[in-house]
Amino acid sequence: MSSPGAMDGQGSETKANLPRLSEKYFYLLMSLLITAVVVYGFSQTVEKKLIHASPARPFVLYIHGALFFGWVLFFILQSGLVRIQKVEWHQRMGWFGVGLGLTMFVVGVSTAITMARFNKVELHAKYPEANLLVSFFDISAFTIAFALAVWWRKKPEFHRRLQLLACCALTAAAFGRFLPLFLSPGRMHSRAVFAFAAWVTLYAGVDLLILLAIGLDWIVMRRVHRVYVYGLPAFVICQALVIYTIFHHSTWWLKNSRSRPRLDGAAILWSVIWGQ
Repeated sequence: MSSPGAMDGQGSETKANLPRLSEKYFYLLMSLLITAVVVYGFSQTVEKKLIHASPARPFVLYIHGALFFGWVLFFILQSGLVRIQKVEWHQRMGWFGVGLGLTMFVVGVSTAITMARFNKVELHAKYPEANLLVSFFDISAFTIAFALAVWWRKKPEFHRRLQLLACCALTAAAFGRFLPLFLSPGRMHSRAVFAFAAWVTLYAGVDLLILLAIGLDWIVMRRVHRVYVYGLPAFVICQALVIYTIFHHSTWWLKNSRSRPRLDGAAILWSVIWGQ
């Protein structure tokens, strides 16, 4: 029979190991949480706006959706490989991830431009520039975090946090589908209410995911890693700029996005490439 002192010692050891145990499973659990957000968010609109959309959406949007979800699944795979200590496999698969990430950037930009033109011409959207700005920011946030993760791939403490930031950036589109949960259907809302609801759905969820990672750092290390010290404020400042620009119709973005013939030219080029 174990003595009370031995039992206390075992309890203290287990308690001391809990933070490390949490860290061990954290990135795998976060990959699953991000997947749940993406699946639930897009399930609200995928039937009406993609599968049975009328008019039919540009083909590049389907490519974009497949790549987007493929990246989420790839993040689960990579997190799982690290969890089961298959680091060599993780590193080999990482080069596939580099190619996938670069492809997502190219297709993401082309999709944003093509859909801005589609929304304006086919759906007669009043402010297609708003969606274009959101899309550009999301893909830029993903690409910068992803590129830094590749650069620091031999520094695991930086690499895994930057990859998480990249994945969090991509969830804004999924969180954006949560907007009806915050607004009463069939009721007119003020610009301030709508702007706040848009911020909550588009970016508060993204920031909350990052805050979970910050919380783990504090529990395990009693400090916040530099990736989050610089990354989260950068996200929040840019998010605020995007929301401000959209809801105040700031002239700098409207002028640049409407007046440059290069924008429509690029959209037309990509429409020709994708057969639209």
